[in-house]
Amino acid sequence: MSRRSTLGSVLATVAASALLLAGCVPGSQPSPTSTPTGESVSPELEPFYSQVLEWESCGDGMQCATATAPLDWDDPPAGEAELALVRHAATGDRIGSLLVNPGGPGGSGYDFVANSLDFAVGAPLQERFDVVGFDPRGVGRSSAVACYDPAQMDEYLYSLPESPRGSDAWMQEVREARAAFGAACESKTGELLANVDTVSAARDLDLLRAVLGDEKLNYLGFSYGTLLGATFAGLYPEHVGRLVLDGALDPSSSESDVTSAQAVGFERALRAYLENCLTGEECPFSGTADDALAEIAELLASVEASPLRGTDGRQVGADTLITAIIYPLYSQQSWPALDQLFTSVQFGDADLALQLADGYNGRNPDGSYLDNSTEAFSAINCLDYEYQSDVAVMREKAAGIAEAAPIIGPYFGYGDLGCLDWPVPSEAERAPIHAEGAAPILVVGTTGDPATPYEWSVALAEQLDSGVLVTYDGEGHTAYNKSNQCVSDAVERYLIDGVVPEGETNC
Repeated sequence: MSRRSTLGSVLATVAASALLLAGCVPGSQPSPTSTPTGESVSPELEPFYSQVLEWESCGDGMQCATATAPLDWDDPPAGEAELALVRHAATGDRIGSLLVNPGGPGGSGYDFVANSLDFAVGAPLQERFDVVGFDPRGVGRSSAVACYDPAQMDEYLYSLPESPRGSDAWMQEVREARAAFGAACESKTGELLANVDTVSAARDLDLLRAVLGDEKLNYLGFSYGTLLGATFAGLYPEHVGRLVLDGALDPSSSESDVTSAQAVGFERALRAYLENCLTGEECPFSGTADDALAEIAELLASVEASPLRGTDGRQVGADTLITAIIYPLYSQQSWPALDQLFTSVQFGDADLALQLADGYNGRNPDGSYLDNSTEAFSAINCLDYEYQSDVAVMREKAAGIAEAAPIIGPYFGYGDLGCLDWPVPSEAERAPIHAEGAAPILVVGTTGDPATPYEWSVALAEQLDSGVLVTYDGEGHTAYNKSNQCVSDAVERYLIDGVVPEGETNC
């Protein structure tokens, strides 16, 4: 699934945001007491649900605080995890809090709100809600997964296997690299590593709702944030207020289903880019879109066999080139970067490909990394999906992905290897989420979304007993607060006034 749910400039590095200031948690009580919302909770959860956040200014009109959650929700007294929060107070007649998650898994909601408030939510929502960004457990400024230093991360993300893709030796190389990464995560992260699953993060959402003083959760989730929101709705349907799930994941999809659908989605987006490119004068391709796709396939095969070397010494093989290609496909406004990318690679220049791959991977020009999104992405996904070790099944699934997406698919297979030796075994069971009894939930899907294909939004809206689908007929990943006013109006009327679209809405 998507590592990056939002894309500003594909060539810009996001600056680090203001430091988080701490909150506090009162001591535990011997019996259930009321939370800030007047709820009664069990004695072991009372210290968490009755905590009082200490908000302090952290610049640019923002306030910051730290909440504390059980490290293990099945054993609350066993330890604590910190959750970093940033808040932009409502500028007008306040409805309540609106929690925002940008996706990932591993994306920082703290940075999303603190650094790009206007991109995260439109002015009408800023007026009526306290907009709250948060880093889920395992992410960023919250209690976070840690694995590698920058040099080790470079080796992990950009090194090239010595054996032919798909061979037994290649799979062993990949497996050993992933196992070493997992071992480092376990060593540096400790007990938290077993507790960064989406169910635990969804329980944190209910805690945040309560300590923010809201009887119901108002929530805007993008990409992976839709899975987090839907999981919350399944666990706490009675606490669902107004939930918007934009660019949905299908909770019932397996890892291989997700990978195959994304390969197809990115290949569709690549074709859409090429069809647009071929109408202009600066396009690096000629002929038909099929001709251009065949040329891209040859380009990928060429760097797979003979990688290009950048001026900093790093090499660009097929995997890094694929990353560089898919990053601009998240937004139609970034398609011109692909013109430059393909032109440069055709001339043997690796630097722009590395720059784009770095943008996706959160790598800064100085070699440092912006955040821990790679670590968090792996840790969360390895707990959220089931994985198996049967090589014959892996090869069968990889062949199916390659058949479904002949250009991109050959480089998307063998996802099981990434988590097969993860130090914490997954206990996840993928299943539909119905959230019986929940208030209406708005699901937004984009027909040309490459990272969370439209059919996932359709599936989630159908699964949810109260799901209502809004369709954007266009390109790019997610739809709210971008170029389509129809989508923005539908989302904002729902969140502000509770107006639920009648039937399916097409924009």
